[in-house]
Amino acid sequence: MTSTVPRSDASPAPFAATLAVLALTAATAAPTWAQAWPARPVRLIVPFAPGAASDITGRLVAQKLSEGFNQTFVVDNRPGAGGNIGHDLAAKAAPDGYTTVLANESLAINASLSRKLPFDTLRDLAAISLVTINPRVFVASAASPLESIRDVIAASRAKPNSIRFGSSGVGTGPHLAGAMLASLAKIEMIHVPYKGAAPALADVLGGQIEMIATTILSSQPMIQSGKLRALAVTSAKRSGTLPNVPTVAEGGVPGFEATSWLMLLGPAKTPRAVVARLHEETARFLEQPDVRKRIAADGGEPVGSPPDQATAYLKSQVERWAQVIRAANIQPES
Repeated sequence: MTSTVPRSDASPAPFAATLAVLALTAATAAPTWAQAWPARPVRLIVPFAPGAASDITGRLVAQKLSEGFNQTFVVDNRPGAGGNIGHDLAAKAAPDGYTTVLANESLAINASLSRKLPFDTLRDLAAISLVTINPRVFVASAASPLESIRDVIAASRAKPNSIRFGSSGVGTGPHLAGAMLASLAKIEMIHVPYKGAAPALADVLGGQIEMIATTILSSQPMIQSGKLRALAVTSAKRSGTLPNVPTVAEGGVPGFEATSWLMLLGPAKTPRAVVARLHEETARFLEQPDVRKRIAADGGEPVGSPPDQATAYLKSQVERWAQVIRAANIQPES
């Protein structure tokens, strides 16, 4: 009986040709697939209730992406757990380009504030583009003796805990803005949480509490009517909507920045080609005059940063709020 032993010096040409075909297929598959995307409707998760500020902007984003891609982007409101329900849904969705999420600063805050977060903020989500930055504004009643952040600091140093600041709940943006002010200015203030921003604003007007860091959208009408006094905006630079109002940093607190923001993300491992196309279309529509005008009317600023910058921004926000939460000894609620 004879047997055939494969020759070690056999020509490698057939094998090399096969590798070349496989390499060519891999190189062309992603662009071809990306060109076909989106072949069906894309879900845009908004982790807050219909009518919320994030939802209003989310519907604008969905409309513009639908127009740009000639495909429907469907807003899917998933409120609850400070945004974590919607964030978790996006983090665990198939990374096929058909699920996105429009998150706000709660995504970064919850990374430190939630004891049992069901996903990893930086590992399980892919940043696509920072859409808008929305400065908050510290406001007091027009009848208050407080006219600036310097007055707030001076009053707190003269009598610790004499300033009460409101928020829409423990761990929310307004709460942490006040906590950051106290930490950086080395003063002591009393935090008064409410079940929403509206009742907190009502108590500022009524004199039950001294101030709140609220959105420009909700406070601007009362600032213009003379009922509220704008003390300072929370962004690094002045707001185009309130150009005459100084920043907190200008008021004697260097390095202060505590803005609200909106970022478009997808599940981790979403194809890079899809991420790139989503960013390009987002950046494109954010340059449209009607979009810029609408965002400015809400007190915001359009951004449209590329994925790498959005990723770095998210990481910096997670680190920033972790420091504030530790310094203020804010305990996770769940």
